[in-house]
Formats: sequence, structure tokens, C-alpha cells
Amino acid sequence: MLKRIDHIGIAVNDLERATAFYGATYGVTAWERIEIPERYMAVAVTRIGDISLELITPTDPQAAFANYLAEHGEGVHHIAYEVDDIEASLHTLEGRGIRLVDAHGRPGIHHTCVAFLHPKATMGVLTELVQLPTNVHASETY
Repeated sequence: MLKRIDHIGIAVNDLERATAFYGATYGVTAWERIEIPERYMAVAVTRIGDISLELITPTDPQAAFANYLAEHGEGVHHIAYEVDDIEASLHTLEGRGIRLVDAHGRPGIHHTCVAFLHPKATMGVLTELVQLPTNVHASETY
């Protein structure tokens, strides 16, 4: 079912400060900035090898992870895994008793389809499933 780690999501309070830190500390300076107003968040994305790193910050207290950030502080928010068929994966996982956050896939960045699994069902890790667009290889996404 899981093909590879697609990306790691890190919750941050300030995208500018976080990207500056990655640049000064690790030399990572190529970031794509994406505003997602319907989800009250902004994202900075970069690739490190075959994995993307997403720095995510709420733009409004209504963001789904704003409370998480306020309670837990900055740090790893989720790990995302690529799957071939998100709907089939969700169906299989639900059949195995895994609690879903999303019953069906929904649009993600870079024309992906995504869905989250509840961390209480996945050993405390918020898990995202990612289905890439048809005929797109992982190395072709940001």
C-alpha cells in the first residue's frame, strides 16, 4: 500500500523565519510558497532528495492545525506516504479498523489527492496519504 515517504509536514509559527533558518543552517534556499486561503494556511515546500519538506503555518485561528501549533509548539506535524489509489487505501484501512480523518480523498497541493488518518489510530503520528496525479513521478513534483 505505502510506496514511499512523500513529504514531512512541519508546523511553524513564521514561514519567513523558518525558511531563513533552513537556509542559514542547512543551505536549503529553494522554496515554493503556496497560499491556501480555503484552509487558512500557507506552505513553503522544498525537495530534499526524493522527499518534500513542507513548512506549514496557519494564516487564521480557523486553520485545522492552529490549536495543535498553539498547544504543542513548532515541530513535526505529519508524515505523508504516497499510495497508488487513495480511495482503495482508505477503504482497506477503514476495514482494518483505522480511524480516518477524511473518508475520501480531497485536493492537495501540486494536483495531488490527499487524506488524513487519525493519529490515535496510527501510533500517535498524524498520517497523510497522497495520490500523485496520473502519469506524474514523485521526482516531478516540487
